[in-house]
Amino acid sequence: MKAMILAAGRGERMRPLTDHLPKPLLAVGGKPLIQHHIEKLKTAGITELVINHAWLGHKLVAYLGNGSAFGVTIRWSAEGDSGLETAGGIRQALTLLGHEPFLVVNGDIWIDTDYRQFSTFRLAEQDHAHVWLVDNPPQHPQGDFSLSGDRVEDRPGLTFSGVGIYRPHSFLVLQPGVHKLAPLLRQWMQEQRVAGSHLKADWRDIGTPQRLHELDQELQRG
Repeated sequence: MKAMILAAGRGERMRPLTDHLPKPLLAVGGKPLIQHHIEKLKTAGITELVINHAWLGHKLVAYLGNGSAFGVTIRWSAEGDSGLETAGGIRQALTLLGHEPFLVVNGDIWIDTDYRQFSTFRLAEQDHAHVWLVDNPPQHPQGDFSLSGDRVEDRPGLTFSGVGIYRPHSFLVLQPGVHKLAPLLRQWMQEQRVAGSHLKADWRDIGTPQRLHELDQELQRG
């Protein structure tokens, strides 16, 4: 299985930290957020990675290169300075991702969990996607979607973790360009073709400097 790490966001809420550094390169526990993902993916057996980039993307490329220093292979999908949103970024990267279902991880989250539960998962033939939902954090108490059995429904309940497995041909309904993921997921939910699981782990959306600092302090303390 290949994995795509989403790293093209501008990180407006993280300013001024992101004025001179792309958000996935912000460090917690002594290393950039994105490096934590790469190391966990490698441990889980996923070594073929695709990373998209936009704002200050050249700094990501300079730091990570082709991935050899981290024991992985990285292929890059450049989106210009403004980015293509999540679904648009995935649509552009399809030629790099191949024909088999692939894992997508948001580059600006933290999950203290074993990524082998993602790498060993097999997407059901009838499904466009399988996504992992987490308990609602304090800053997002309403959540995004709900689970009914293994089906994801478009009503608040749990929070979308930013981790999912997707079938590549499902994105071909989109024309190349800017597209958000949520409307596409909701369309697939109406067709009963989005499955999901409740991920019970320490999950953080690193959306503000305060949350970044809090996580860094926790990791530094071990």
